[in-house]
Amino acid sequence: MPAQSAAALAVNPLDASSLLSAFGALGIAVVMFAETGLLIGFFLPGDSLLFTAGLLARSGAHSGPHLDLVQVLAASVAGALGGAQAGYVLGRRGGRALLTRSRSRKLHEGADRAEELLGRYGHARAIVLARFVPVVRTVLNPLAGALGVAPRTFTLWQVAGGLVWTVGLVLAGYGLGSAVPHVDRYLLPVVGTVVALSLLPVALELLRNRRRRATVTPGARPEGPGSPEGRPAPAPSAGQEP
Repeated sequence: MPAQSAAALAVNPLDASSLLSAFGALGIAVVMFAETGLLIGFFLPGDSLLFTAGLLARSGAHSGPHLDLVQVLAASVAGALGGAQAGYVLGRRGGRALLTRSRSRKLHEGADRAEELLGRYGHARAIVLARFVPVVRTVLNPLAGALGVAPRTFTLWQVAGGLVWTVGLVLAGYGLGSAVPHVDRYLLPVVGTVVALSLLPVALELLRNRRRRATVTPGARPEGPGSPEGRPAPAPSAGQEP
């Protein structure tokens, strides 16, 4: 069996370095498409893959495959934008049935956060912000199609958000690799930091939700005019003093 075929069979889809070693720039496009367009791709390492690809694209990388920066950027943008648009089309045709068929709790939690983003920030801001939140960026695209977001609005803002997300992370990795000599030798802790930072928005959102729930008194009912239960007080019967 050729060495390349053996490497492809041994690839770890959760490890950015493994994916890049096996498939190079083509692997970036496939992973970006699956993570942003197909609900089955929610577990893929989008943020860490982009950052690692930028890190390895700098000149003189000592570990891992050497990647061409232009090819990395082209593959990242094509996969992320094409995937998001495909997810939107699937959502318009399949509706919520795409989500209800899944038994993944993580995926359903992502759908709840995506719907909350759409309701709180409006379509434009939610589509852009979702790019930076793992799982949410996977679910929001088909959800936007299912909720009837206008095609022109979705396309405009998914392209804007997708460009900022992909190009920003790739160039951040490339810049770090250029500024810090031999940083690729410490790839694992660097990528771990990127993953932790990518999960920060999710953690902050969960903390805000917990605080909001804590401020609501369980069983409390809004009081209205009249009796303490909020019902109007009964009128005095005949013969009683008002």
